[in-house]
Amino acid sequence: MFVAGSMAQGLIEVERKFVPGPGTEERLQELGGSLQHQITFRDTYYDTPELNLMLSDHWLRQREGSGWELKCPGAVGISGTHTKYLELTSDPEIVARLCQVLEAEGLGTGGVAAMLDSLGLQEVASFVTKRSSWKLIFSGADEEEPLLRVDLDTADFGYAVGEVEVLVREEAEVPSALEKIQSLSKMLGVSAQERAPSKLIMYLQRFRPQDYQRLLQADSSGEKPQGSKHPDSNLS
Repeated sequence: MFVAGSMAQGLIEVERKFVPGPGTEERLQELGGSLQHQITFRDTYYDTPELNLMLSDHWLRQREGSGWELKCPGAVGISGTHTKYLELTSDPEIVARLCQVLEAEGLGTGGVAAMLDSLGLQEVASFVTKRSSWKLIFSGADEEEPLLRVDLDTADFGYAVGEVEVLVREEAEVPSALEKIQSLSKMLGVSAQERAPSKLIMYLQRFRPQDYQRLLQADSSGEKPQGSKHPDSNLS
């Protein structure tokens, strides 16, 4: 589980991944959930040949129809099975952070796509996801309480993963959001200790095993930042 601050909207995203079972959608209906929409999109991830971004706990993605996003470490020190991340979605912020991480200051300014070659970035993964998005609110909860969103994803290489998410506006609301996520996860039959790999990690494990092993070795040796507990649980 992790907390990711969405700087563009001033919101804090609290989420947890899990492996959905054959009865997950039926259980969501029983709990009062409603299917909001079903969409299909392609995600493409970029890094240097040496994986300098991922090894620094930075994850650069271009989502079809949504633009660029850079997920990077935020504050550390949150205990348990979640970590705090920032999600940068504006090109100037992303380029500035990329130049800082890759020690490429002075390359000038431009959009992310225009800077890929200058920064030595190349495609490392690309796959299509079919997503079913559900929302629900616990019975008896205040109308102003944030809704829980559940996304059920199936990637085109055969991997399925779910995500429970709550968006809040203030840090003080995070503990309550975590409680809601944990309660719903339990109702869905998800173990408190379950750590579901992200689609990207599963892609690398299957199609770029050398890159996957490099990430695991760096994680086990402690080379990754303190905020990154394990690559399997931190990616989206």
